[in-house]
Amino acid sequence: MTDYIACGKVVPERIAAVVRGIARGCHLAGVALVGGETAEHPGLLDPEEYDVAGAATGVVEYDKVLGPQRVRAGDAVIALASSGLHSNGYSLVRRVIAAQGLSWDAEIPEFGRTLGEEALVPTRIYTKMLLDMIATDGIDIHALSHVTGGGLAANLARVLPAGLTASVERKTWTPPAVFSSVQQWGQVPREDLERTLNMGVGFVAVLPAEQADAAVRRSEVLGVPAWVLGEVSDGAPEMTDGEDVVQGAKGVDGGAVRMVGDYAS
Repeated sequence: MTDYIACGKVVPERIAAVVRGIARGCHLAGVALVGGETAEHPGLLDPEEYDVAGAATGVVEYDKVLGPQRVRAGDAVIALASSGLHSNGYSLVRRVIAAQGLSWDAEIPEFGRTLGEEALVPTRIYTKMLLDMIATDGIDIHALSHVTGGGLAANLARVLPAGLTASVERKTWTPPAVFSSVQQWGQVPREDLERTLNMGVGFVAVLPAEQADAAVRRSEVLGVPAWVLGEVSDGAPEMTDGEDVVQGAKGVDGGAVRMVGDYAS
């Protein structure tokens, strides 16, 4: 991992805090922070502004690569819980908060903390637990997808091969309060919310159905709540009222994902 910090004015304490956070994230992921650069850009950035970027490089043996080429009809899809909003959708969240006239210091009973504290919950880093799960005997992970921009369906669709469809059952989980609150405060249509936020699912794994329960148990032992989200089947999705379908996504001509039913209350 290497980092790059640009700022309007170098404030040593602030730079140290940023690097400390990056180093903490690298520790959680088992990644070496090997260097970086700090640049001061007065006139381009205000004194209090800063911008952080990073690049990570990894290597894997070709025969160990996971992805659509391994996925088969009959596979199960399991969800690994997110820690909150993670790192996507904040343009929508900020717009909703501004429209509601809410303060970031406002105590939200459903959250058990302030709005600002909820918005700043760090993104869960899954690397070590996923590597552990991949190495566990009796668990043969076929594909993994990080639920980032575009939401659950779009990110799952890109790790499915063309010709297969994953059905995701909304009834298998209840999205945490922050997601329902944003929806209610902003009167955001469900399809827009699902295309923008992770809805409580931070990562998905696709694996043989008979191994799904073992994978869920292993994930929970490693500290990440998990559950069976749905299954993969042959063919294009059949369109049914009340279902939302994503066919290929994020520049990948992949499979399809059908979101079924309503969330558990």
